[in-house]
Amino acid sequence: MSLDPLIALCPLDGRYASKMEPLRGVFSEYGLMARRVRVEIEWLIALGQESAITEVPPFNEAAKTQLRTIGAGFGLPEAARVKAIEATTNHDVKAIEYFIKERMAEFPALAPYREFVHFACTSEDINNLAYALMLKDARDAVFAPTLARLRDKLAQLAKQAAAKPMLSRTHGQTASPTTLGKEIANTVARLDRQCAQLNAWQSPGKINGAVGNYNAHVVAYPEVDWRALSHRFVASLGLQWNAYTTQIEPHDGIAEISDILRRIDTILIDFCRDVWGYISLGYFKQIVKAGEVGSSTMPHKVNPIDFENAEGNFGIANALFEHFGTKLPISRWQRDLTDSTVLRTLGVAFGHALVGLDALIRGLNKLSINDERLAADLDANWEVLAEAIQTVMRRYGLPEPYEQLKALTRGKGISRESMREFVAGLELPEDVKRSLMVMTPADYTGLAMELADAI
Repeated sequence: MSLDPLIALCPLDGRYASKMEPLRGVFSEYGLMARRVRVEIEWLIALGQESAITEVPPFNEAAKTQLRTIGAGFGLPEAARVKAIEATTNHDVKAIEYFIKERMAEFPALAPYREFVHFACTSEDINNLAYALMLKDARDAVFAPTLARLRDKLAQLAKQAAAKPMLSRTHGQTASPTTLGKEIANTVARLDRQCAQLNAWQSPGKINGAVGNYNAHVVAYPEVDWRALSHRFVASLGLQWNAYTTQIEPHDGIAEISDILRRIDTILIDFCRDVWGYISLGYFKQIVKAGEVGSSTMPHKVNPIDFENAEGNFGIANALFEHFGTKLPISRWQRDLTDSTVLRTLGVAFGHALVGLDALIRGLNKLSINDERLAADLDANWEVLAEAIQTVMRRYGLPEPYEQLKALTRGKGISRESMREFVAGLELPEDVKRSLMVMTPADYTGLAMELADAI
């Protein structure tokens, strides 16, 4: 039964439901079930490839195809069947096992080996690998491509605005000029560092039994090198093998990816707040959308709602990512169940992060640079050249350059004329004096343009 978005408790299934399609097949209960089925089937195939396990001969290609079809064909009707079985078992992983056995019974070549489904496994052998696959799939199919799109958009904007001089503000006060592109390039560089870590992150996994010691495995087949088999199997899923665990894989890998994503979100919150401020200052204009209302009472308003929406959603995601990072690696003794309900909310954090990314990209697409406002702000603040002048004075050995400029500029309105009058009275080489006399705040941007172009 479909849920009317108007009565959804969570905005991800309500207001933002249309944006969640890329994640539904990953983090939904259906997505978890599908990956559990895949792990169970691949484990059975791996057992058949182990020569010492003579009771399960190697599956031929036709049999492997039949087995993998159970997983590849796992859709909503199959998930509903698992839920029906779970209504009796009251155990979600056991329901997956029974479902696979039920399907294997339909194939004469598979039916004799049904009792080797879930062989020597604890539920967490299946769960940890299923969740690891979910996270890997979410990164590879959704987040890495979306972040790459955002990065490219920001880099494009940085280069477009590389030579656009802009007044800086430190502590909220006027400071040495930069360029608009250089400030955007700062965010690109920060994002690149974190995305490299995200792309390098490996999802750990284990399959070693009830307390991580292969107890049941060794009793049944002492001649099998279970550690080697476990290593090969986990690696075959594209995951990083964890050799030392309790009943559960300790979730350090989930904490790691949560921390990386939290840092990415934090960088983007910082960027959203800066852009919000630049829009407020008039450095950016926003493209007006026909029919859109900025305020229910003030007709003139064009609000920076996309950047505000992004900031809010990144914040929600980070609250959850922080909880994942501090809670999931902790479990009492060899296992407690507190991780189970927390893991089921992974999709909520990723969902809000995705809403934030979507809003941020949408907001960037509405921006246009207001050259006139940038120029006017610079022209109204000639005091920012004080740093340049006193630094040149230092080079040529003039007395107390900092103190002289402090007396001239601090807390005072400085004009082009007063600044030039001061420079004219300095005992500097004539060519140096001329260069300072013609300098404007818009000229005083150092290597900002080159830095932005190089991103």
